This record gives sequence, structure tokens and C-alpha cells, in this order.
Amino acid sequence: MGKQPVGATEQLDASFASDNVAGVSPEILQALTEANTAAALPYGGDLQTSALTDWAKSEFGAQAEIYPVFNGTGANVVGLQGLLDRWGATICSMQAHVNNDEGAAPERVGALKLLPRPTVDGKLRPADITAELSALGFVHAAQPQAVTITQSTELGTLYSRDELAELAETAHSHGLGVHIDGARISNAAAALGTSLAGITSEIGADVLSLGATKNGALAAEAVVVINPDRARGTEFIRKFSMQLASKQRFLSAQLVELFGTELWRKNAEHANAQAAKLGQALATLEGVNITGSTVVNAVFPEVPQEMAARIQSAYLAHVWDTAPSGNAVLRLMCNWQTTDAQLDALVAVAAG
Repeated sequence: MGKQPVGATEQLDASFASDNVAGVSPEILQALTEANTAAALPYGGDLQTSALTDWAKSEFGAQAEIYPVFNGTGANVVGLQGLLDRWGATICSMQAHVNNDEGAAPERVGALKLLPRPTVDGKLRPADITAELSALGFVHAAQPQAVTITQSTELGTLYSRDELAELAETAHSHGLGVHIDGARISNAAAALGTSLAGITSEIGADVLSLGATKNGALAAEAVVVINPDRARGTEFIRKFSMQLASKQRFLSAQLVELFGTELWRKNAEHANAQAAKLGQALATLEGVNITGSTVVNAVFPEVPQEMAARIQSAYLAHVWDTAPSGNAVLRLMCNWQTTDAQLDALVAVAAG
């Protein structure tokens, strides 16, 4: 599926272009201010990183280790490398961010071989794992050694806890590690009414890319190694992948504030709720069909071309697909700052 922005960002409202358009949560700005005092040891030898490590162990298990990084692509590239030998490959959905939206960083920076599987909803099934296993032991093929699962998916869909557990069990039964791309893990956990651990460590995930920037942080993500027996050398990989911050306290302070409190859930629940409102409001307009279920903070309305043109004249909108009817399928994202007034304005533009 193609995605393309329409129009110039300096002329169009970008409120629904991405959840990256939102600012930084005030609580996180305050945490940064509080961390910006006196001196602190660099490269993770600071109090904030120590507190973050304590939180990660309490959430994901005593063996867990957490490594702050700058961005989601970096988290995925670092996290996956620890699961693979040089001859290894990772199974992913064809629609996965790691496959489509990371500028070949997994291949160029991580030297990772991706094995993308076509899906109708962005979700892998156990059969997608077993379909790739015929390569095991065949010297001419990269060896499947991991599965990466995007939660929530690029299509706004969710894996249930049982679906995740089944994928992890299938992967582990064949010796494969399990990585979760959790750029929007907070939205997923909020929608499912679970803890972060409930859809990661408790279902058998080995490594988690813990997303924060889309949910109110400022350039802060993390790699969580849940099972160190499967992921090796992450501390060294982070360094040579250029994701080790010298002033790491400023990344860790954000993550402690976001995840050490219920801020992550509050922000995610708001974004999810606003997306649900937007989908419901757009669905009342003639000719609009909301594709799929709006369960997290993404809405995919199928709209007549003339309505799409109105929206695109006012908003930076992403055309996700063209429906068989010829209508445009847009992707509209809500975030922790999305207001009711912004929803009303967009719906008014759509209605004409």
C-alpha cells in the first residue's frame, strides 16, 4: 500500500498527519528541567538511568535490561541485531514499519535480512512463521532466526494477548526469537486494557522496542531486552549503531516520567478515544466508510475523491490506498494533544 503526503506542510494543517506532530507532554518537559541540574556521569551512569533500569525490571522481570536510544528505527535495528547471527533473517509483515518506512536501515546499518509476509490486516499468523522454515539448514538461504511483530500495526489493527502468545510459542518451538516493534505499544496496551508486560514479557517476547516519542516524549525510545539468553551484546550493538547517548540522563528522565507513572496510559487513552470520536463523526457523512475497526489512534476513512480533495486542501493528509470503488483511503492519526475542536474542524471540512 502506498502512502504519500499531499501538499506543503507550511500551508496545510498537519494536526492529523501523524502522532509525531504533537508536542512534548508538560510532565516530561518538567522531568527534563529537573534532570538539567548539576553534573551527572555520561553514557548511562546517572541516577535517571538507574531509576529507569529499576522500572524495567519491575515491569518486565528481574532479568530485563533497558537501553535508551534516540528513535524508533534505531530501536528496531539495535533490538533485532541482538537476536540474529550474521547469516540470520527475521520474519515480518510486508506492511511492517521495519520493512517499508525505515529507509533500508535494517539492511544497511544492521545488515539484517527481512523476510516479509503478505497479510490482509498487517498481522502475522503462525502459518507465516512455519512457511519460512523450509529454509532452515539450507546453506543457500538466510536462516530464519527471529520474528518481529508490530503492535499496534501500521494498519491500526491489534494483536490480542492470545494471538501474541500463539506467535511467540510457534517461534520459540522452532528456535526463533521474538521482537516486538512497540512504537505504539502504549496505544495497544491502553486499547486492550492491559499492562505493558501483559502484551510483551508475559506472552513470551524476547526483545521490545519501547516507543515513547509518539506518546509525548522528545526523541526518546528504548530497547528492552526481556530475555538476555536470546539477545546478545545489545550494549555493544547500541554503541556501534550510533544510538548511545552521552547525556543519557535526558533520555532516561523522559522514559521514567512516562512509564514510571500512568502518563503513558493517560496519553494513549486520550489519543485512542479521539480517534474513535473522529471515526464515528466521519461515518455519519454521506459516502464515507471507515475501513477496519478504529481501536487505537489511527482512522482509515474511505471517502469520495471530492471529499478527499477538500480535506487535502486544508490538511496534510496521507493517502494510504485507493479503494476498488476508486475512493481514496486516508490515514488520519490522533495524538495525546488532539482536541474536540480539532475533530470538529476536520469533520466540517470533510462535510463541505
